[in-house]
Amino acid sequence: MANAFELEDLTKKFGSVVALDKVTLAIPERRVVGLIGRNGSGKTTLMHHVVGLQLPTHGRCTTLGEPAATLGSEQLAEIGVVWQESRFLDWMTVERHIRYVASFYRRWDREREQRLLHELELETNKRVGTLTPGNAQKLGLILAVCHHPRLLLLDEPMSALDPISRRQVLAFLLELLHEDEVTTVISSHVLRDIEEIVEWIVCLDRGRVSVDCSLDSLQERYSEWVVTSARPLARSFEEPWILEQRTNNHKAHLMVRDAEDRIESFEGKYEVQVHSQPLNLERIFPLLHHRRNP
Repeated sequence: MANAFELEDLTKKFGSVVALDKVTLAIPERRVVGLIGRNGSGKTTLMHHVVGLQLPTHGRCTTLGEPAATLGSEQLAEIGVVWQESRFLDWMTVERHIRYVASFYRRWDREREQRLLHELELETNKRVGTLTPGNAQKLGLILAVCHHPRLLLLDEPMSALDPISRRQVLAFLLELLHEDEVTTVISSHVLRDIEEIVEWIVCLDRGRVSVDCSLDSLQERYSEWVVTSARPLARSFEEPWILEQRTNNHKAHLMVRDAEDRIESFEGKYEVQVHSQPLNLERIFPLLHHRRNP
């Protein structure tokens, strides 16, 4: 399977600030990726490089088989992007803006456009500059997906949406992934939304890739142990794979990594009972930046 895009030893500096630090990453076609990380970790900068909006200080980026810096109209027509900040012609109406953007694409899907306008309740006679942040994000999504892109980049695409609209967008994205098999990278701080649709997680930490694995394998690595004992527990446990702990007399809650095969020996060592519980992505995320993390 070919890669939708590749970054090789890519570094991006803004003066003395290193936004991306020797990033090597390959995203295969048709993969659905959650791009996560703290604010300032380099997520948006990475997406800018994928579409050629920014050029690396060192290293290279290849998108849809071509150097990202020299993407032509043919490759750009196969990419859809929703940026966190609106990038529209504010003086146009929604209808006129859609028609303007649609004119650049041979495969514009008018039926999909009309369905999304109806489902997302976006009024086409409104001037774009008067749209609420949530409605601007709806417009951005419509403009990004109606030409059936091969690669879809979503940078905080639902941050301004109300809960009902967010559910509608998630339902549509799941449908889109099934219909088009589009390679999708979605960056969002709403990790519960990401978890519903992605299969792969890439985490950036201070410009470096700290996680690049399937969501399933990530969830297998981290868990919460509920530890109980008939006698008072130690105030703390010193095992290096325990990332966080809260102990209260006869009960403790431990956040652990790579520890499922350690339960039996831990129970025997401390004469306790352990109940292991899986963690969702929202609870795993802080552990990815734990000081004990390699």
